[in-house]
Amino acid sequence: MNSNIEHIEKELAGLRNELKNHSLYKKLHTIEDVQTFMSLHVFAVWDFMSLLKAIQMNLTCVSIPWIPAKNAELARFINEIVVAEESDHDAHGVIKSHFEMYLTAMNEVNADPSKMNEFMKMIQSNNTVAAALENLAVPQEVKEFLNFTFDTIKTNKTHLIASSFTFGREDVIPDMFISIIDKATLENNKSYDSFNYYLERHIELDGDEHGPLSLKMVTELCGNDAQKWKEVLETGKKALQLRINLWTGIERQITDNN
Repeated sequence: MNSNIEHIEKELAGLRNELKNHSLYKKLHTIEDVQTFMSLHVFAVWDFMSLLKAIQMNLTCVSIPWIPAKNAELARFINEIVVAEESDHDAHGVIKSHFEMYLTAMNEVNADPSKMNEFMKMIQSNNTVAAALENLAVPQEVKEFLNFTFDTIKTNKTHLIASSFTFGREDVIPDMFISIIDKATLENNKSYDSFNYYLERHIELDGDEHGPLSLKMVTELCGNDAQKWKEVLETGKKALQLRINLWTGIERQITDNN
């Protein structure tokens, strides 16, 4: 492993452990708890795609006339993730984005989609993310999480976007979802097949394929630029902290509902 990646992994270990052992998981006892979790976590499922698309725009050609990508290997990596995230097979073989799979799983467990639906209507009406979130009745931690994502995208610095993508998402998703399965004990309940499929699919893709490749992407983007490596670490720390804060906000909502 690249020495810079090893340094970052070491620096982020404390935050990763805090996330992996977050007390939220112990609050996922009932189907009502899982419903609350999904109704808020869906915002993180949605904004992941904008991070991915921002990287795709920077590392591939999505304009006309087409020109070759500067790094064909990175272009292939991003395009492969886009295929998997935007047009995967669901549990019944139907082509769907992972966001749409998550909405299906929410419907299966009767989780409330109204806040996400309201948010999507505002986005589709050409409101900015910040404006759409401003008066939305969701925890502040949800708003801060999404606003950081789009502030990072606005920098148009691919290594920063890749850092948030890798260390705040791809590199940590398997740990989070394994903990959710363990604590929520959904795997043996046949009525939640879509949610289980979604979780298992992410563990398979992110742990076995996308996680390691995303680390390689960061290495390629930073090269020997010490300043970029410093910025990647700072962004990774912030992304992880905001993920922890998001979990805290969801936990508080579950507690308030009980």
